[in-house]
Amino acid sequence: MQHATALLRSAPCISLRAFTSAKRPGSRAGLHVRAAVASKTATPRLVLKGGKVHLFSRHRNPVVYGGAVDNIKGPAPALGDAVLVCDGAGAAFAWGFYNPHSMYRVRIMQMLSSPEQKAPSDIQALLRAKIQAAWELRRALDLPSQDTDVYRLVNSEGDGLSGLIIDVLGSQVVVAPSAAWCMRYRAEITRALTEVLQQQGTAGGAEPAIVWQPAVTMLTREEGWTFDDPGAAGVQGVATNGARSRAASGEDSGEEEEGDAGEDAETDSAASPASPADPPLIIREHGLRYSLDAEGPNQKTGFYADQRDSRLVLRQLSKGKRVLDLCCYTGGFALNAAAGGATHVLGLDSSHRAVHAAAANAALNGLDQVLTFERQDMKAWGRGSQPPPGGWDLVVLDPPKLAPGKKAMVRATRQYTAYNAAAMRLVAPGGLLMTCSCSGAMTQSDGFLPMLQDAARLAGRSLTLLRSAGAAPDHPLDPGYPEGRYLTNVLVRVT
Repeated sequence: MQHATALLRSAPCISLRAFTSAKRPGSRAGLHVRAAVASKTATPRLVLKGGKVHLFSRHRNPVVYGGAVDNIKGPAPALGDAVLVCDGAGAAFAWGFYNPHSMYRVRIMQMLSSPEQKAPSDIQALLRAKIQAAWELRRALDLPSQDTDVYRLVNSEGDGLSGLIIDVLGSQVVVAPSAAWCMRYRAEITRALTEVLQQQGTAGGAEPAIVWQPAVTMLTREEGWTFDDPGAAGVQGVATNGARSRAASGEDSGEEEEGDAGEDAETDSAASPASPADPPLIIREHGLRYSLDAEGPNQKTGFYADQRDSRLVLRQLSKGKRVLDLCCYTGGFALNAAAGGATHVLGLDSSHRAVHAAAANAALNGLDQVLTFERQDMKAWGRGSQPPPGGWDLVVLDPPKLAPGKKAMVRATRQYTAYNAAAMRLVAPGGLLMTCSCSGAMTQSDGFLPMLQDAARLAGRSLTLLRSAGAAPDHPLDPGYPEGRYLTNVLVRVT
């Protein structure tokens, strides 16, 4: 009877007589009732404009922009509802999560094997399968390993979960969503993640310490998500199982910012503060230990695992060298230089908290006799930097994101040019410069190398390209979504 009442409320034009007669097979009233029920439960069909279909059906772009949508057939979808993505003839070829407020109108979850295939009803099972696949990829990359327990488990579009980032930081797992669908299905994501981690034994059979650290600004301004309490982000920003959340410091420091429908989100989480009694979280990368203190300068999810491979390259090049690490943050490159046998390493950063954390990490690894860290304003340094006698053998320049979007590229290119020219003047003749950009707009423009040539001309130096790389392989990319590229790391010889 409750079912009948619910149906009558949802379809008030149907009489009780018609509803009861629906039990009789073949009755006209029964057919009308079944049609009404089907219209309420049918998956909405989002039809693309004719000229846009190939971007998704052929090139497999995982994000449908609002300008590609022609119309929607069926019931009007709400934020986070599953919709079928169809060609101009109405044939479905994919399904994804809908957002009427976002420029990313649909984030595609799966391509369909046939137009008759439906969107899955068990969202948690789908999420578990995708997270399990992501885990298996990391195991193939030997992550985690005996000397590395910090890595990216889910990388948005690269793992088929647009707008979802999951980083493993030792004993803690940080979920950093920038898409509204993730917030709607946060319980399902948490359960699926817990099941995978427990099955793999990463939490010793116990419930893993999962922290939700949403990109609050992007979710509210660009995704239309409403937080009941933006200051605390509700349950989304509260650590589970006694773990603590860490919000980004917001200071002009860092080794990475990323670009995407999911990755370009600043993780400005309004997470709950840590208790002063909480001990720092200790993580390992290539045998080096890092302390992630909740009151430290932690950016994004807490650590920049994307530069892992480049830090190891730097270590291998540092023996017997004098190394300068500009925008050193908590010392990732500097520590690797010292571990590689550098005779002296100086790290500079504009954040006093970053400098303090870097010095603590040096002491933690017994490298504080080789390493020195100082606070230095980046702009002032760029204007008045002078090389020591003979110059530095190896200089690292890893500034924060200077181009948050294409509109900022002209100004950002000037800044990148000035900073790199200043860095080149500090390099000893024949020395090395490892220089980076974490701006997706710069990386996707392919303008980084031309900018370096301009910088070399300003500095009166010549360059030889030795290496050009992006993020570590635990940050996979979807070939259909070049916008996922954000990090550039270039190694040049300076003469």
